Amino acid sequence: MAEVRGGEKLAEALKQIRDRVRSGTEVRVGFLENATYPDGTKVATVAAINNFGAPEAGIPARPFFSEMVARNSPEWGDKFADVLVEADYDAEVALGLMGDGMAGQLRQSIVDTESPPNSPVTNLLKQRFPTGDGMEFSDVLQARADVAAGATAPAGKPLSWSGHMLASVDKEVI
Repeated sequence: MAEVRGGEKLAEALKQIRDRVRSGTEVRVGFLENATYPDGTKVATVAAINNFGAPEAGIPARPFFSEMVARNSPEWGDKFADVLVEADYDAEVALGLMGDGMAGQLRQSIVDTESPPNSPVTNLLKQRFPTGDGMEFSDVLQARADVAAGATAPAGKPLSWSGHMLASVDKEVI
């Protein structure tokens, strides 16, 4: 009959793995609470408006975040299992690495979004205010009037104005 030895060492090793796996509980990816534009506007608010749209304000949905999650989330479980092994079962390290990857996927989704195109008013405002700084609602009204009178500007890329939203993508392990 076979004899098993070292049971205490195995039990201790499994306990250590369990403790490392419990060290991190979640990773948050996106636009965290502290991300704001220079005027104090929350980046998360601007991102949500862009993702879901605001029809009453003439802003179409550009579901960069929703589509990224739908496209990539089916793979996250298997990827996390692999990363957890690579991180020697340290959940905090593994969640951090997963968060980095997910944040990269979100940034890429912002970069890849091409439609719907910007309105002519948005293109004109982007030309007049390249960084978005200093723009007021009166400028929006003036751009609307100018477009109605025939003013044009080169087509700009959706979700890309100052680069602040793209640069604000972040992750946090809790």
